Amino acid sequence: MLDVRRLQVLRAVVTGGSITAAAANLGYTPSAVSQSVAALEKQAGTPLLERVGRGVRPTEAGRLLTGYAETIGRQVAEAETALADLREGRTGQLTVRYFPTAGAALVAPALARFRTEHPAIRVDLAAIDPDDPLTEVRQGRADIAVVVRTDAEPRTGLRFLDLLDDPYRAVLPKGHPLAARRVLDLADLADQPWIGTEGPAGPCHELVTAACGAAGFTPAVAVESGDYATAQGFVAAGIGVGLMPLMGLGNRHPDVVVRKVRGPEPVRRVCAAVRDTAPTGPALTGLVAALRAAAGHGTPATGRHGMVNTDSPHR
Repeated sequence: MLDVRRLQVLRAVVTGGSITAAAANLGYTPSAVSQSVAALEKQAGTPLLERVGRGVRPTEAGRLLTGYAETIGRQVAEAETALADLREGRTGQLTVRYFPTAGAALVAPALARFRTEHPAIRVDLAAIDPDDPLTEVRQGRADIAVVVRTDAEPRTGLRFLDLLDDPYRAVLPKGHPLAARRVLDLADLADQPWIGTEGPAGPCHELVTAACGAAGFTPAVAVESGDYATAQGFVAAGIGVGLMPLMGLGNRHPDVVVRKVRGPEPVRRVCAAVRDTAPTGPALTGLVAALRAAAGHGTPATGRHGMVNTDSPHR
């Protein structure tokens, strides 16, 4: 294989018209330039220069390789520029996964902020599989995932960055006897029919089930609903009551009331998950910062490796 550096030396000789001129332009000794050209001629299997007076001129093979050397030099320069842009966060691509209710409330404003600061970064967005939300991150098919995390979630190969705590609220039909109270004990809902919103499995289901268990009951689910908007419709119709996170109550049904609960108050932890081995470049760091700003943290300080510091409490 032809040596790329020797090709650039040949180009300098042809451009300068002599070994001496090339040595001066490159900062080499004339002997080093001559040796480089001789080694390239040996690789090429044919003479590349011929002497003309005190200078040299390329042979046909020399002209051929000089043309390629010019193209290679230009491409290397372009590659260096592209690499610098990528390294500094001016170009690149991020693949982001998120659970549905985080889309409008968190990811959308974060993306708007991120695009203002990194307009050339392409962002591939898609909702995650609720049954296995972290596989794409672990396998390197996604750079970051916005997820609900429980303490039982294995940390193997992942780093979790806290974004916000999302407390649950009781959702009641207007005119319900309990609606007159500003704060409800969770046990107050024990005898009510429930509108299920968290599916049969997953961290949110486990969180609600555990909270109800701590309050001494298992909710009697009258209707299972696949999303919070539909669930509010069932509540508004008087079919039952619900327990829904604040993030899922952005578009509130006009015929429901929302009340705080205690004893206990379920709270889901919303986090950004990235791989432990993921390079923490400006693009990824910028997106995490935008997510935290959208979650109400303002402009966070960056820690080691440029990744946003999440060691301070924020509940």
